[in-house]
Amino acid sequence: MAESSKVIGRALELGHQPRSLLTTERWLSTFEDLIADAEARFGPIPVYVGTSEIVEQLTGFNLHRGALAAMHRPPLPSMTDLVASARRIAVLDGLVDHTNVGALFRSAAALGIDAIVLSPDCADPLYRRSVRVSMGAALTLPYTRAVSWAEDLQALRAEGFTLAALALSDDSVDLADFAADLPDRVAWMLGSEGHGLSKTALAAADVVVRIPMQRGIDSLNVAAASAVAFWASRG
Repeated sequence: MAESSKVIGRALELGHQPRSLLTTERWLSTFEDLIADAEARFGPIPVYVGTSEIVEQLTGFNLHRGALAAMHRPPLPSMTDLVASARRIAVLDGLVDHTNVGALFRSAAALGIDAIVLSPDCADPLYRRSVRVSMGAALTLPYTRAVSWAEDLQALRAEGFTLAALALSDDSVDLADFAADLPDRVAWMLGSEGHGLSKTALAAADVVVRIPMQRGIDSLNVAAASAVAFWASRG
């Protein structure tokens, strides 16, 4: 799901095929050129137009960004194909907040992460809010979803990745020390907002890395923590 002219336009530029578009009477003229361009490429597109009140009843929220487009979901690559040429990837373990997933995709794209692997229970990066918060990065950064979590984490190690868990533990390594001697291929493992990394992910980790903090703060929001780790290990 893509929301706003900017994100919808970006999705179309990347070749995502629209299924339909929902907008309000007030915003229809704003999207006429975008609709015409999309139909020239993909053929006729159903466009549904209603009053602001009706559209809000249908969607459950105020469509203040003008339009909502449903897109055909592209097929996901295999894990092997996804990481074939990757050096640094992010592994999202059980994240449930779509805002955090979108923010993480945005920082990953901005800071040079090559791909993202989602756990089977991770929130959908193509959910409307995820795509919007990512500023379209969820549409551009390659990703796939694991099927068997423990086995797929081991498959990443077999591909030569060092599984680096961002977490607190007695034997954790300072981020600066880890980044100073960065492995050739790194998979940053990031846990859910409430519970952190799962036992499965922690058991698979080759190293646990911590971000040193001050003033009694022991952790950051997962999206913020990921950005710090991505920046420190940018190479």
